[in-house]
Amino acid sequence: MTRMSVNEAAKKAEYPLFIPFIMAGDPDPSTTIELVLRMEEAGAHIVELGIPYSDPLADGPVLQRSAKRALQQGMSLMRAMQLVPEMRKRGLTIPVIIFTYYNPVFQMGVKTFLDKVKENEADGVLIPDLPYEESQELTVTAKENGLANISLVAPTSSTRIEKIANKAEGFLYCVSSLGVTGTRESFSEEAYTFIKNVNLSSKVPVAVGFGISKPEHVENLQGVCNGVIVGSAIMKKVEERLSEFSQEEKMKQNALQEIKSFVSSLISS
Repeated sequence: MTRMSVNEAAKKAEYPLFIPFIMAGDPDPSTTIELVLRMEEAGAHIVELGIPYSDPLADGPVLQRSAKRALQQGMSLMRAMQLVPEMRKRGLTIPVIIFTYYNPVFQMGVKTFLDKVKENEADGVLIPDLPYEESQELTVTAKENGLANISLVAPTSSTRIEKIANKAEGFLYCVSSLGVTGTRESFSEEAYTFIKNVNLSSKVPVAVGFGISKPEHVENLQGVCNGVIVGSAIMKKVEERLSEFSQEEKMKQNALQEIKSFVSSLISS
């Protein structure tokens, strides 16, 4: 099968457009490749490949611990991107978004970074701590490379929501609430109102992140947005099975299958 662009994958998907977040290098690089392949098998439409960072401002406890384990494995921005061609060789066709904080990009240089993203067969980037007002250079250079620069929108004024939504490409990452990532029991009425407003303003599919962890969440968001982004809940499953990933191959495969089944349950809800 041929690779799809982020735009194609997002528009083609029926609800829920499902976007898992996988931390590169947790528990180790080879398992990251296996996890991403299982995400596509489970029905994911796009995958976010997270780059571990020592000071992850938007990440809750689960992803902070995940990043720490990945950094202990020697994972870096460059090493993480180099995993993508290995995934492609194994048959991965869905788009890969490189999810990284801005500091490693700044150190590498925006143009070099985007050249490397393209060279390593990824399809887009998402930088959570780069304000929309300062993203022009990255957006333009990404487009020149045929890459999507994914925008985030958090609870803010209607004017700013419209401004961000109008320029969004691929899909719009709607942050369901202020604060850090993590799982939660339910979403407030204010959150639903905000998501609906974003959906009305956006010309591209809207995917909601921060707190999606069970089938009921996915069910309750139907009709409010186009899809969901799940990170902490998946990486928590990885964390719970760390001992199995270090065991013999059969144990590792069982752990991968359980995580795939969890993701399938979210997609089919």
